[in-house]
Formats: sequence, C-alpha cells, structure tokens
Amino acid sequence: MEDIYLKINQLSEKYKDYTAKNLSDLVKNKSLSTQEKDVQLELKSQMEEAGFDEVFIDGLGNVIGRIGNGKKILAIDGHMDTVDTGNLNNWEFDPFCGTIKDGFVHGRGSVDQEGGPASFVTAGRILKELGFDKDLTIYFIGSVMEEDCDGLCWKYIIEEDKIIPDFVISTEPTNLNIYRGHRGRMEIHVHFYGVSSHGSAPERGKNAIYMASRAALEIEKLNEKLAFDEFLGRGSVTISEIISGTPSLCAVADYARIHLDRRLTWGETKESAVKEIEEIIKGMNAKVEVLDYNGTAYTGLQYGMEKYYPTWKMEENHEVVQLGVNAYKKLFGSAPKVDKWTFSTNGVMTCGTYKIPTIGFGPGNEVLAHAPNEKVPINDLVIASAFYAAFAYELAK
Repeated sequence: MEDIYLKINQLSEKYKDYTAKNLSDLVKNKSLSTQEKDVQLELKSQMEEAGFDEVFIDGLGNVIGRIGNGKKILAIDGHMDTVDTGNLNNWEFDPFCGTIKDGFVHGRGSVDQEGGPASFVTAGRILKELGFDKDLTIYFIGSVMEEDCDGLCWKYIIEEDKIIPDFVISTEPTNLNIYRGHRGRMEIHVHFYGVSSHGSAPERGKNAIYMASRAALEIEKLNEKLAFDEFLGRGSVTISEIISGTPSLCAVADYARIHLDRRLTWGETKESAVKEIEEIIKGMNAKVEVLDYNGTAYTGLQYGMEKYYPTWKMEENHEVVQLGVNAYKKLFGSAPKVDKWTFSTNGVMTCGTYKIPTIGFGPGNEVLAHAPNEKVPINDLVIASAFYAAFAYELAK
C-alpha cells in the first residue's frame, strides 16, 4: 500500500505544468461573486477532461464533479468567486493575466482560492489514473458566492442537492498546513431613533448620533473583555460604518445606524453577541438587527440566509485531522503544522452549522488573500494535488 503514496507524488510532479496551466486558465476569467459563469464553465471542462465519473452544475451554479460511488462520502471544496482588484496602481501585473513565471501562477484568485480547485482537478486525474476503486464517493466542488456570504453554497448543496458528506476538506489557502477551525462571525446593525428639531434649538430634540456615539464608546470597551479561547483566540467587535439621517443639515439627526463586524470565538453564539449589545443600548430608543443576505446567483436563482457564521473547530485528535496528518506524513516524510485560519471559510456551514468533520489544506499563503500582486507557488499546487489524492486513500482504509 505504501508505494501508492510514492506513485501519487510522482504523478503530482508529472502533472505540475498541467495544474499550473489549468489554474492560469481559471484566473483569466474574472469571477466576482454572482458573476462566476465563465470560470465555472472552464472548471467543468477541466473536470471532464480529467476523466471524472460525473460533472454537473447545480441550481446555484456550483460545479460538482464526482469520482467513485461508495457509501462513505468525502467532499473537497473550493470557492471560485473572488473579490475585486482594488486600486490597479497597487498591482505590478494585470490581475487577470494568469502568467506562469518564476515558479508562480500570478493573478487574482490564484491564492483565494482557485489554486485549491486547480489542485483537486489534478488529484481527481491522479485517482482515475491509479484506478481508485475504494468504497468511497468523492465530490469535488467548485462553489460560488463565498466572498459575499460564507457557507451559502453549502447550505444549498446540503439542503437542495441533498449531498451530505461524511468529511470535508476546504482548499482555502493554509500555506500547506492542516487547519482545523477558525472564529465565527456575524454582521449586526444597531438602529438609533431620535427626535428632530431645528438646529438652532437642539435641546428641543433628541439627537440619534449622540446616542450612537455613546453606544460606540461602550462597544469599544466591550472589545477588550470578550471571551478567549486558547486555540482560536479572543472574540472581537468593531464598528465599520456609521450613517445618520436628518430632515436637514440645519436639524437634529433623528436616526443613526452603526454596522458591527463581530468575530466569535469558541463558546460565543449569535444570542450571546446580541445580548451584549442589547445591554449597552438599554434605555435608548434603539434596536439590534442581525442582517440577512439575499443574492441572485449567475444562474438567476435567488437564495439567501442569515449573516451569522458559527465558530467551529476540530479537536487535534479527531479522526479527520489525524487522517490528514497521516496522509501528509506518508507523502512527505514529516509532520505538518496543525493550525487555524485568521479569516472565515465555508467551514462555518459544513462544520459550524451541520457538524460535518472538516479540515483545511490549501496552496498559497492567506496573507495574499484579497491583496494586490496575488500569486501562488506552483510547488504548492503540486503538494496540494498529492495531498487530496492521498487523503482519499487514507479515508478509504
């Protein structure tokens, strides 16, 4: 059995240029959230060319490839949408060039996170070439709309496609470490309702901006005393926007709203986070609202969910983590670093909501996610391709 890992390594190296070219072709398709059609058609074509048993696009626009037909189900996920480029003056190259040069594939999405899907296409090709015939079904999923709403794609896959994996690998960038969780998050509006009066006599009114300002100072203090977890770190809250409404710039503001970015550590929940803010605004004419997302996919389907993304983590001794560690050791002869993401992923849905054991392993360094001059080492793509194939063999034991 051990020589299978040697063969996997040999094939992932053999297909190095193939993987880089596939990623380059993906990067050349600009694919903002809800606008992924072109990149999805390219990914579908790559899966078909690699010899997957089945490839289809679901109602939300996720590309789903399948290899095998066993009782146990593994899903390998990578989202295909990217953020926009930002200020082009900060880029040293065309963000959609897909240039293969100096050992890197360059461009927006190369790290976050089309490098993962390019690698899992190669992993699928390797499995087919090795005649993988174990009692395992593997779904390779190029998902959509993650940048707009983490986990929405997986809510659809589980609830509408009825694909319910036993294990999930997220291919978000991990710098080739195994990640086993991250903080959750939620988006909150706090609305303040005042009473307007003429600006020449502010004492006749009740200024909503002052209410919001008092609350803002208390929220700043709240950030310093939120819960702490030894693995995930401390929860956090920050105000990322404040807006106001008034009948006139010569009048007292009768409305204000603040937007909170709340990051949730282990043990913090939607209910506990809302309650903390409700305590701060007690006695004010104000209310807390957890936001909803409702988007229209490139397929034309409208779909949404609440913007609450639960915290998740796997214990280091959990089977899915140890399967990953064993696969890595057998491939590369050393132990991987086991860590966590700083940012949020589709794991909020697979593990945070549906409690499906989930780990992360992906090419690229997350510091380049959403940053200019994004590029991924081709060697990372090779290692990731080998890891996904080896994990399937480990799981199939």
